[in-house]
Amino acid sequence: MIISLRDTQRRRLQIMPLTLEELVIATVRIAGSLPVLRWPFAGGVTAVLVDFSDLFMISLLDAGGVGNYQEFDKWVDQAYMVTFLVVALRWKGVTRQVAIGLFGYRLVGFTYFELVDSWRGILLLFPNVFEFWFLLVAGLNRIKTDYEMTRKRAALWLILLTALKLFQEFVLHWGKWLDGYDAVEVVVDWWRVITGLLS
Repeated sequence: MIISLRDTQRRRLQIMPLTLEELVIATVRIAGSLPVLRWPFAGGVTAVLVDFSDLFMISLLDAGGVGNYQEFDKWVDQAYMVTFLVVALRWKGVTRQVAIGLFGYRLVGFTYFELVDSWRGILLLFPNVFEFWFLLVAGLNRIKTDYEMTRKRAALWLILLTALKLFQEFVLHWGKWLDGYDAVEVVVDWWRVITGLLS
């Protein structure tokens, strides 16, 4: 195991140049993360939607491809994760403490994911609940300013958010239910179904 980890680390130290496609996607993803610094909730939702946009860009662009999508995606995710953390550090009390803990937990998972050669099962063990927590708190701060996040309420929210995130992580990374689909084709197929029902 030590040898395989060292070999993996050695492979990762060989920095490969980004393809034009990866550069475009990374630029869009980083730019999509910046609005959260000014508008936490709207910017957070934007960052998450932009995170999904790379699936469409991969389908539509033909500029060198994306080598290992899961690894690339997790690295670029760090852009919005850091902007979320910058905003969360301005919060007070339990919302801030939970955010820091969840960010740290996901960072451990990301690091482990990198060390074990991008085994996607790691993402199920270290779900990105930080993302959901951030959107919840930013949304509450925006639309329900008098909501008091007590420790009990935080624990209940965390149970719900963790269950939702685990389901999402299972669908994406363990069950790999969407791996065989092209994002553009899915939209076109759904459009045909909807327009077929309406005609």
